[in-house]
Amino acid sequence: MPSTKGPRPCAIADTLALVGEKYSLLVLREVFLGARRFDQLARNTGAPRDVLTARLRRLVDAGVLEKARYSERPQRFEYRPTPAGLELESVLMTLMAWGDRHLRPDDGRPMLVEHACGRTLTPVVTCAHCGTEVRHEDLTAHPQVPGWTVTGPAGV
Repeated sequence: MPSTKGPRPCAIADTLALVGEKYSLLVLREVFLGARRFDQLARNTGAPRDVLTARLRRLVDAGVLEKARYSERPQRFEYRPTPAGLELESVLMTLMAWGDRHLRPDDGRPMLVEHACGRTLTPVVTCAHCGTEVRHEDLTAHPQVPGWTVTGPAGV
C-alpha cells in the first residue's frame, strides 16, 4: 500500500518534476517554433549554457526530445520533439492563452499562433468522448491511490 505520509501521488507532480524546472518549457516553446540548435535555444530562452545543457539532457533522457547530429566536423546536434514531446504543445498553447488573458490583458500579445483554418488559435480543452468543452463544474475527481481521498489522506 502506498504511503499517505508524503505528498499526494499525482501525474501533475510527476510531469512538473520533468518540465517544471526553470527553462524547460521555454526550451520546448523554442523547439516547437523551429529553433532547434543549442545556440538558438540559449539565445531565445536566456538560459545559462550549463543550465540549458542539463535541461536538454533531461528532456532527451525522458523521451520528450531527441538529439540529432547535423554536423560531423565539428560535431553538432539539434533537438527535435518526439511524439511524446509533441503532446506537450497543446499544454504550452493553453498556458500562452491563459497568460495573454490574465497577465497581459492590456499589453498586447507577444505571439500569435495561427491554426490551419487561418484564424488565430484560441485553445479549448474538450472531452475526447463527448466533444464538449471542459469546465470545472463538470469534473469529478476519483482518487485511485489507496488511502487517499479528494481532500487528502483518508482519516486525517
